[in-house]
Amino acid sequence: MKQHILPAIKLTFFSILLLVVAYTGAIWGIAQAATNRGKGETIIVNGKIAGYDKVGQRFDKDHYFWGRPSAVSYNAAGSGGSNIGPSNPDYLSEVQARVDTFQAHHAGVSLDKIPSELVTASASGLDPHISPEAAYLQAKRIAARRGLNEAVIMQLISQHTEKPFMGFLGTYKINVLKLNIALDEINKQQ
Repeated sequence: MKQHILPAIKLTFFSILLLVVAYTGAIWGIAQAATNRGKGETIIVNGKIAGYDKVGQRFDKDHYFWGRPSAVSYNAAGSGGSNIGPSNPDYLSEVQARVDTFQAHHAGVSLDKIPSELVTASASGLDPHISPEAAYLQAKRIAARRGLNEAVIMQLISQHTEKPFMGFLGTYKINVLKLNIALDEINKQQ
């Protein structure tokens, strides 16, 4: 029995040193070389943190672009989806409520024109992006609320559209936080 216990104890301590100390230290060291020392990419406006580049945020006022709904209330500490199936009655009523809210704020927009990302949460619950189509669909509402020409809003959307990686990997997308910050800047200039 002694011949089995001593090697098991040695292996346990070796694993702890390798997987807890060495691995954690290596990841921490790599993070120190990253932007913002591994603390995430913050967006600062007027000396204050406006938000985080890779984390979705709640925008529900009519004078802002709305982002993707979150299954975790935009809490990055609790990232994750709802794990409810697409045929679940609770899920379907939640999506229908989002559709109804969207249509109430966007007169004349039919159900088939609403992009799915505006009424369904992402798998992480923290997606900071929407499609250009979702942004263009909101332009009329925002222009009316802010007293801006709709063409100005359309140009802003175009300027903030990110192309797919290497031109073909992924989709065209827009970071909602960055777009809303740019929208506020336009209003300050007028």
